[in-house]
Amino acid sequence: MRTLPAEAAARPPFHWPLVGPIAAIVLITHVVVNTITPYGVHRDEFLYLAMGTHLRLFAMDFPPLIGILALVERALFGDSLLAIRAVPAVAGATLVLLAAALAREFGGGRFAQGMAALAVAVHPLFLRPGNLFQPVVLDQLWWTLALFALARCQRTRDPRWWIAIGVAGGIGLLTKFSVLILGFAMLVGLLLDGRAMLRTRGPWLAAGIALVLGSPSLIGQLQLGFPLAAQMRALQHSQLAYVSYWSFLSWQFLLGPSLLLAVAGAIALLRAPAWRPFRMIGLTCAAAFVTVFLLKGKPYYVGPVYPTLFAAGAVWLGSLGAARGPRFVRTAMVAAVILFGAFVFPIGLPVLPPPMMARYGAASGLSVAQRTNQGHLLRLPQDYADMLGWEERAAAVKHVFDSLAVEKRAQAVIAGENYGEAGALEFYGPRLGLPNVVSAAGSYWFFGPGEKPGAVLITLGVSREDLERFYGVVTVAAHFTNEWTVEEEQDLTVYVCEQPKQTLQALWPSLAGRN
Repeated sequence: MRTLPAEAAARPPFHWPLVGPIAAIVLITHVVVNTITPYGVHRDEFLYLAMGTHLRLFAMDFPPLIGILALVERALFGDSLLAIRAVPAVAGATLVLLAAALAREFGGGRFAQGMAALAVAVHPLFLRPGNLFQPVVLDQLWWTLALFALARCQRTRDPRWWIAIGVAGGIGLLTKFSVLILGFAMLVGLLLDGRAMLRTRGPWLAAGIALVLGSPSLIGQLQLGFPLAAQMRALQHSQLAYVSYWSFLSWQFLLGPSLLLAVAGAIALLRAPAWRPFRMIGLTCAAAFVTVFLLKGKPYYVGPVYPTLFAAGAVWLGSLGAARGPRFVRTAMVAAVILFGAFVFPIGLPVLPPPMMARYGAASGLSVAQRTNQGHLLRLPQDYADMLGWEERAAAVKHVFDSLAVEKRAQAVIAGENYGEAGALEFYGPRLGLPNVVSAAGSYWFFGPGEKPGAVLITLGVSREDLERFYGVVTVAAHFTNEWTVEEEQDLTVYVCEQPKQTLQALWPSLAGRN
């Protein structure tokens, strides 16, 4: 084992026989879970799939890559859960490989590469995003790819790696705006430990490439009047208001024994003389962590820095030597990471049916995993609760639609109160024969009111008080309950609304900004 990362000019080989199977197990696990899971499509997945249906590359309120992937995936593979989640599963497995590649870049051999891969492979922070069609796992992947390219650039002093950093940043900008935090953190790292580089064209070339590749996201904001600002204000009041500095820091302890690896990696990158060539990476990770902490972002927003820190910590651990004490410590760390991963596996992937999951959650003492974004305690983790009941809701709306007279069905429009309800109705609607779906919630408002004036409106989740502001006749048509879902979805009413006071097209501008 090489003990000095600075000696990485003669890096050890990449240990495919060890790392490859770990990544393959992650991929196979996602395939199996998405085949046997008792849960369905997630609320957020409905929205991202709808973005593919309503894709307008340069006029989206959200970075458009997820919509592009939704469009391609559904065209190629269909609408099964396995098909929808194919891309995140591959991304999750690739993240495992990248963590090992970073360990190799830091000079780590077989143990360090395997340890870094294992720490990423078994933790819910990476397992769950790899099991959901959301931008989260892609965001983790692009951050890690950019940090890998930065490590390679620092080690080799080859300025061409700035191009790779720019590409990773640009694709990241097409994925989530949070990659701007990484860009800011890299700038901090350059100012503190690489000011000479700012006098070269590399960093500026990277910034230019990132802005060009990510331009659809930026142009969309310009076209639509910066909806990101409104989204952040809404998020601040609805979710981030429940994040305190203490809850942010205490959440990091959910990393379990892998947190020790991350702390060791951060200290080595920032303080150890032998790691001097990679200090900018430590500064970048630290700046990103502090930025999210000060902004009171959700705790998992710092997740993308952990594969890099795990890799550095694994290399440090592997460099302790071959004496009995260090060997015991390494063995104990491997065992602890595996045991912890097994213990929290049901929280990482949706394998236990709701009643069993509720009992496990109560018995495990991991109640923090069952708190909602608003701080409420559920019987299930919120992601799991958000995967239940959607097809049944759509079937209830279908039953109401079929009960209407033929002439009313021809005029009918379906509306959902939030993007989950609207997205589920739009996802299941074509196979059920339902008409156009609209919603004034978030991104759905930008999709517009459609062409029908809304003479007959069937709603799911909208309150009677809201509906009576716009319709003369509001009739209860069905009722839906589900004890396992999130609180606002447990008791829903389906209404049929008639005698509109104005058309949907005339009403639509006044509904902007509703959530």
